[in-house]
Amino acid sequence: MSDMRYSRQILFQGIGQEGQKRIQNSHAAIIGMGALGSASAEMLVRAGVGKLTIVDRDYVELSNLHRQQLYTEKDAEENLPKVMAAKKRLEAINRDVVIDAKLEEANPNTLESLLPVDVIIDGLDNFETRMMINDFAQKHQIPWIYGACVASYGVSLSILPGETPCLHCLMEEIPLNGENCDTVGIISPAVQMVSTYQVAEALKILSGQKQHVRKTLISFDLWKNEFSQINVRSLKKAECPSCGIRPSYPFLKYKNWGKAEVLCGRDAVQIRPGQQHKINLPALKEKFEIVNENPYLIVLQLEGKRVVLFRDGRAIIHGESDQKHARSLYQKYIGG
Repeated sequence: MSDMRYSRQILFQGIGQEGQKRIQNSHAAIIGMGALGSASAEMLVRAGVGKLTIVDRDYVELSNLHRQQLYTEKDAEENLPKVMAAKKRLEAINRDVVIDAKLEEANPNTLESLLPVDVIIDGLDNFETRMMINDFAQKHQIPWIYGACVASYGVSLSILPGETPCLHCLMEEIPLNGENCDTVGIISPAVQMVSTYQVAEALKILSGQKQHVRKTLISFDLWKNEFSQINVRSLKKAECPSCGIRPSYPFLKYKNWGKAEVLCGRDAVQIRPGQQHKINLPALKEKFEIVNENPYLIVLQLEGKRVVLFRDGRAIIHGESDQKHARSLYQKYIGG
């Protein structure tokens, strides 16, 4: 590819020719392809990252479209998995970037399949998986960029293993209030602001300019015109089980298969099968009323509940908040 494509980026003194070559020879991963993930993915692909791995378990819904910029009304109508819709769009933006789309949950096995990877960007909406990523990054000495946003508020932190405190060190310092975008909403400028900070930090790392990585935790509220920075260098803990003197990486040991999980704010429960197994979708189509389908999932009605069933056996049962009843419904009709 001619340098003309990246000429304005190369002109930027912080990157230059050498930095651009590094970016084009690098591998970045984004875990979670919702608002932050889709915004970050587009910026990285336009910047010319060599390979981008995207990981997400969910599918596109109409309520995503006001802030998740890679997706269209057609994607929502077809219930396309986010990673598949994103892959198609990203390849249309820059065909020279290798896009590896993983339609699955982030778990230790998924994370191991990313290796070798130069930077990980957080596009998640839950701390359980973030802590797993934090342990994985510490274990393999991989920089990663934490980010979160809700309403008009956002927060971001760059984590460099061996140099900065990890997320586990800072759990008590991160300003969180328990709210999420499904309960108090979100505006897209907050998404763009956080993802901008995340990708800027990632580009510093990928272009070989790690010395410029920000060592502060930033938070802001765009609606209230508030901004703050916290210097976190002194908060690194020698006894931290994730990055301390004797790390045990506790969140990589967490066994989450066979678990029912209430999806926050969505009046839905996700069921993970007891073991990873492929679902025979054609057989199920013969037995039940199919509302929608694509090559990756089917949507069906079971006892008045809208059920989205993925090939890997996961199911999202809408209109249900009782985990026990959701598990019973899954076992009765699907098994596992």
